[in-house]
Amino acid sequence: MTRRSLLTALPFALLASLRARAQSGAAARTVTVYKDPSCGCCTNWSQLLQKAGFAVTIRSITDIDTAKYAVPPALHSCHTAIVDGHIVEGHVPVADVQRMLKQGSAVYGLSVPGMPIGSPGMEVSGVAAQAYDVIAFDRSGKSRVFASYGRS
Repeated sequence: MTRRSLLTALPFALLASLRARAQSGAAARTVTVYKDPSCGCCTNWSQLLQKAGFAVTIRSITDIDTAKYAVPPALHSCHTAIVDGHIVEGHVPVADVQRMLKQGSAVYGLSVPGMPIGSPGMEVSGVAAQAYDVIAFDRSGKSRVFASYGRS
């Protein structure tokens, strides 16, 4: 390779490197999960987020500012996660979290109320999965079905 071709190729190589670094950084969103320290299903759900490329920090459920991150009472579950200012309550599938983040401020939070068997992190060997809905909600508490699983 001549000096001239090297100097010509160098800016393109640097640009490709910066683009790859920016794309990998976009996938590494930080999620803070507030959960009971002894809850294994919440740990399982957190690990699914990590496998999907999220940087996960786990804190005690008692540390969450419930005034700042309010979840409508009917939508409560076993853990609460905060990602980019959005709330994720319970065992929400990672694909739905990613879809919510792409929608920006159109959705404030998602919830899978309760702890349905078969939802992410709640898989039980030999037990049939329960049907469940992922519920989207806004800051006023208004909610709607965002996704459904296990329904015919």
